[in-house]
Amino acid sequence: MKTTYLRINSADNVAVAISPLHAGETIEADGRVITLRTDVPAGHKVTLKNFQAGENIIKYGYPIGHVTVDVPEGTWVSEKEIKTNLAGLLDYTYQPVDVHTDIPVEHRTFKGYRRRNGDVGVRNEIWIIPTVGCVNGIVNQLAEGLRRETDGGKGVDAIVAFPHNYGCSQLGEDHENTKKILRDMVLHPNAGAVLVVGLGCENNQPDVFREFIGSYDEDRIRFMVAQKVDDEYEEGMRILRELYAKCCQDERTDVPLSELRVGLKCGGSDGFSGITANPLLGMFSDYLIAQGGTSVLTEVPEMFGAETILMNRCRTTELFNQTVSLINDFKEYFLSHGEPVGENPSPGNKAGGISTLEEKALGCTQKCGKSYVSGVMAYGERLQTKGLNLLSAPGNDLVAATALASSGCHIVLFTTGRGTPFGTFVPTMKISTNSNLAAHKPGWIDFNAGVIVENEPMETTCCRFIDYVIQVASGEQVNNEKKNYREIAIFKNGVTL
Repeated sequence: MKTTYLRINSADNVAVAISPLHAGETIEADGRVITLRTDVPAGHKVTLKNFQAGENIIKYGYPIGHVTVDVPEGTWVSEKEIKTNLAGLLDYTYQPVDVHTDIPVEHRTFKGYRRRNGDVGVRNEIWIIPTVGCVNGIVNQLAEGLRRETDGGKGVDAIVAFPHNYGCSQLGEDHENTKKILRDMVLHPNAGAVLVVGLGCENNQPDVFREFIGSYDEDRIRFMVAQKVDDEYEEGMRILRELYAKCCQDERTDVPLSELRVGLKCGGSDGFSGITANPLLGMFSDYLIAQGGTSVLTEVPEMFGAETILMNRCRTTELFNQTVSLINDFKEYFLSHGEPVGENPSPGNKAGGISTLEEKALGCTQKCGKSYVSGVMAYGERLQTKGLNLLSAPGNDLVAATALASSGCHIVLFTTGRGTPFGTFVPTMKISTNSNLAAHKPGWIDFNAGVIVENEPMETTCCRFIDYVIQVASGEQVNNEKKNYREIAIFKNGVTL
């Protein structure tokens, strides 16, 4: 029998429509039969009791806000009747919980590229990275030239230029953020070789940036300063031909799954996100961590309202304190710009059934499963600790996905209920929350989690998903790679000169 509605937690006083419900139909809760007073779109909430103005709506077992008007049972309730409970900064108390996942170690492997420094990549690509936006045209021309000479990059996984707007006219933290993200890209193991192209007069001086990078493989990472060569195209192509010849010799080898690092991201979320795709990623994250691997959760504003769940899973008091700072620093960022901390759900989120930031956060944080928090990272910081890590970055899809890749993630796992085509500089796998999206956007969606509400057990779906992630880590392209949708976005906060 097809499921038409779902009460996620026994404490919930709303249910979620799995398929459209109609006035006059009946649903059951706590042994009572409730007749619907209104139609309820799929993914949206229906009340299971009579609410008085000011009462909290409970979903996932937690308050997601309060109703602003009286709402009778059996009624569609949305952002029009619900207001967030979020306010400013909070004081938190560490109340650690025990975590037990009981997932067996399976000793599985994927086919990856072992780099000279011992790190592993899941792609063998040639990247052309500008130190400053002034040379964007040059890096694009160089990438096109090398692809043309090599029959589209035969022998490597891709040849890609990554233009951006920054590297000059920035001050303080913005300038440092640009340097960090570009450094992280240069050192990323998914690149078999990198050509860094500078102009010569920018704030992000190539020689200074070279020192900022630290130790690197000079055989695979090269620099060119356009103002110091007679013909930047010919010189760039000469270097790229040398790099290409070396990359073509690289081969995939068996690598333990413990070496895999994935980023966890959602965008265009809907009312199914916290029921299908996000819990699926949570189950996968727990599995990967049990194998010794690593996952990274970001989108700090989308933790607001669910942050205590993460805080109490921190392994140590120090990590708890770092997570408190992670949350409150981002709230300070909002407040310093005169913005409320709870105004996050987008028009697409609301149309898909998400009414408040708390509701979004309780669904969003399910992506990281139930494992302990083992690390907390600043924006632009590179991974140092295996297991579950929290990363400081905003919710913006392009900025957050870039930050995940920059931290060292090999793949970004991206759940979506509304759909999005974009990809960052590592494979950006789209997992749909509902089957309708997967059917209508097969060129965007790589894996459909909507089957979970169509009576496929979560465990079965997860087994298929594990196999698919291993295939992608071993070289199978996802849609953003097939379509060459690859871009970067760097977090900016301050003055532009």
